[in-house]
Amino acid sequence: MKRWLALAVAVFVAVAVWRGISGEVRSKHLAPPAQPLTVLLTCDVHGRLVPCGCFSGQLGGLTRIATLFGQKARTQIRVDAGDALAGSADYERIQYRYIQDAFARMGYDALNIGQREAQLSAAQLRELKASTRVSMLSANLIDKSTGAPLFDGYKIIQQDNWRVAVVGVLDGHGLGENLGAGLAIEDMDVALGRLLPQLKDRADFIMLLAFADEAAITNLARQFYELDITLGGKVRQPSQQLIKENRSLILATTNEARAVGILQVTSRGPHQLDAVKGEVKLVSDQIPQDADVAALATAYRKEIRDTKLAVDDPATLREDMVPGVQPRNAYAGSQSCAPCHASAYKVWHETGHARAFATLTAFQADADPNCLTCHTVGFGTPSGYRREAGPASQFLDVGCESCHGPGSEHVQLRKSGGEITAHFRPVGAGDCQKCHHGEFSRPFDYAEFWPHVAHGKEAGPPPPPATPSPKLSAEPEPTATPKIRLKHTK
Repeated sequence: MKRWLALAVAVFVAVAVWRGISGEVRSKHLAPPAQPLTVLLTCDVHGRLVPCGCFSGQLGGLTRIATLFGQKARTQIRVDAGDALAGSADYERIQYRYIQDAFARMGYDALNIGQREAQLSAAQLRELKASTRVSMLSANLIDKSTGAPLFDGYKIIQQDNWRVAVVGVLDGHGLGENLGAGLAIEDMDVALGRLLPQLKDRADFIMLLAFADEAAITNLARQFYELDITLGGKVRQPSQQLIKENRSLILATTNEARAVGILQVTSRGPHQLDAVKGEVKLVSDQIPQDADVAALATAYRKEIRDTKLAVDDPATLREDMVPGVQPRNAYAGSQSCAPCHASAYKVWHETGHARAFATLTAFQADADPNCLTCHTVGFGTPSGYRREAGPASQFLDVGCESCHGPGSEHVQLRKSGGEITAHFRPVGAGDCQKCHHGEFSRPFDYAEFWPHVAHGKEAGPPPPPATPSPKLSAEPEPTATPKIRLKHTK
């Protein structure tokens, strides 16, 4: 009898323990959180640690977002939906480490993988994963050789009385051959179909970070009733209003760190959310820049100055050229244009274009490849500006060839006095917009900007006299024989 009693007590205790463990989350649902939960969202940061400073009035930058978000509250979750990376070059990967550090200092809870991150190799992504203090998520980016996920597919976040499951996915459409080496992408619906049923009872609600376009985000919300919030993404513009599809609240932002998403919700129980606020807010230039994040930008620029990069290697810059074939045209420098185009050179010298490199120096960005393309002549090409040359280079500033193209062949023909067969095509608004776009310019209007740099075509000096042919002998030339008119006689 005692034995049966002891066994019954043991079973009762075991059941109680099991119920306590499995009901740990359920007990939290008995009293819905009294305070609203605020979700702060960024996407498409595109490497913008700090506004570059080329023009006044620039929006955005993590320096300003840090000030806008302020100190993290207990009832806040901060997430990034992807594409925080600017690109796959070595200096952009270095910069991304500082962006990850900025996210950590700002109290971010999770970073989703976007298409730019997915252009890195599996090895590079593992390196970035190891260096970050913020969880990187992707439920459908996998190692091509093993089929194993490179990142956690989800994260359970406990904030105050809220328990939230955050899931990350990436739409691979459009990546094609740009997908990083060693990577594969599983369909989003396949990954979510496997994962979401496991999470439904483990959290008050499920939040999806989807780097996908508007149509794909809406389809996911329609397909999976488990989704309570869907945040994106790879969209053409930030959301104009909060949308509800199926059971999911949908909000998206983009625009290179110039806009952030703010979503505030309350709960009536598990997976029963009510929206208090859902909006996208512009990151105004009137918002002060956070000193700690600005210090990260300074540290990045110092590291990049002291680092040998692929763009510094002439052999790397010639990878797409035919071996053994030298290009006919190269950069010659603006000073080469002055002898024949004196008035145009004078106009250029008095414009801001002629002081473009000094702008970089003032911001300690004169070694940053992100800036040099538009502030020097021919950077990133074999014959153009090189970082090691620095202020001594003849290719500083926005020079003549920044708009008109390489001019060495034209200059050589002028000097030799031969026929000028190398001409420049007309320059138009499209040439200006290579640099004057987005945050790098005020709203660009060619008709407004052109008068500040206007110059015309000059005939140039007459070519030097042709050199006479060399004599074959030292004998005097024969005198001309006078013409004799013959008189006709009968």
